Amino acid sequence: MSTTAGYLARRAAQKERVRLLYRRALKDTLNWAVHRHLFYQDASDLRDKFEANRNVENLDVIDRLIDDAEAQQRNFQHPDPYIVPWAPGGTKFTRNPPPPEGIEIIYNYGKEDH
Repeated sequence: MSTTAGYLARRAAQKERVRLLYRRALKDTLNWAVHRHLFYQDASDLRDKFEANRNVENLDVIDRLIDDAEAQQRNFQHPDPYIVPWAPGGTKFTRNPPPPEGIEIIYNYGKEDH
């Protein structure tokens, strides 16, 4: 029973690694593609590469394939990836942070009733 549980745990870990690798590779493909029509073709080619090894059953071969694909993905990473402006690391992130607690903002400054 423990070998079955070990096998299933290893397969689950491999599936998670493949899922994360595919997501990272797809996002990197979007960084390299200048136009959407170019991205769609590159994304299709990427999916075909993943689908080619879908039916491999040997756990050691799967680990080797994942390691090779992760190494290839690290070499393929874009040097200046796109970051959404309002996300952490983006150009608008915390540009106008909210005021600290206890600070009252007066919107009619200079026009107060005397």
